[in-house]
Amino acid sequence: MLVQIMTLRHQATHSNMAEQKPVMQQPGQQPPPAQQPPGQPYAGPPPGQPNAGPPPGQPMQYYNYGQAPPGAQPPAYGQPQSYGQPMQPQYGQAGVVIPMNIPGQPQVVQWMSRPEAIPGCPPGLEYLTQIDQLLIKQQIEILELFTGWEMANKYKVLNNQGQQVFFAAEESETCERQCCGPNRGFNLHITDNSGQEIIKCTREFKCCVGCCWCANADGCAHEIAVEAPPGTIVGYVRQEQSCWTPHYSIRDANHEPVLNVKGPCCVMNGCCWDQEFIVWSKDWSAEVGKLSKQWSGFAKEYFTDADNFGITFPMDLDVKMKAVMLGAIFLIDFIFFEQKQNNR
Repeated sequence: MLVQIMTLRHQATHSNMAEQKPVMQQPGQQPPPAQQPPGQPYAGPPPGQPNAGPPPGQPMQYYNYGQAPPGAQPPAYGQPQSYGQPMQPQYGQAGVVIPMNIPGQPQVVQWMSRPEAIPGCPPGLEYLTQIDQLLIKQQIEILELFTGWEMANKYKVLNNQGQQVFFAAEESETCERQCCGPNRGFNLHITDNSGQEIIKCTREFKCCVGCCWCANADGCAHEIAVEAPPGTIVGYVRQEQSCWTPHYSIRDANHEPVLNVKGPCCVMNGCCWDQEFIVWSKDWSAEVGKLSKQWSGFAKEYFTDADNFGITFPMDLDVKMKAVMLGAIFLIDFIFFEQKQNNR
């Protein structure tokens, strides 16, 4: 009996020594969890330690792969997710990513935002209160380029920052375009970025026009009427009598002269330099602005009739006269530069 008791004590001593023996931690191995008091469930590693769970008393949360935790904002549709590093904003913008035009992809048209309404200003002409320069680009018509069939003209009107302000589209008879060429009558509808028609330019067909010596007669003078908004005439552009150099007058709604336009002595279609039409005051005492036909390059000038024009005027000029000057550009284009160059 005594031998049996001694044997049991020896086994218990060896068992306690085995439990108190320290465990050697291997490199890269996580430390063993701390001892929990008897009778309590395991609460996980203490906060701040690797693989730490939620505080005691709160359940463990599990998420599927790719699922964001509650409260996290998912990325916008179509935007790539960033891994490791946040998306960097563009220079000068706080947290705003600006889409850029990618080479080989269609360019995004950037329109000028419409200013607020101004008392006394015709609706839609608020754009012109913030502008002292305009660039007019005529679009190339592929069918006209290859067949010589005269198509209705289309223009993009841009500001000096490259933002599109207006879009102009010609409305005319097909027979007049083919038979009368640049002397045809037309309606030019000018719209803003919302598609609303802001300005309308109207030119009536006249049989005997073009001679500067006979331009003192209304039936022999080129003329275009400008409406803003459509239905309300704000001014006219009329050819004036001259000996050689082109001469035009910019008039108000009552046909009273406001400004004068004088062109170069020799206007050549397809020449390799800019051709300028200077805008003068009513009494010819001061230069007010300029209408210019810009050189577009040999291939474009020779094979197409798509032209580029520029307008400069004072910032404080009446917006109605700015709209009439825009109409003067279209009239000058039809008189001098609307030729079937692709039939050469």
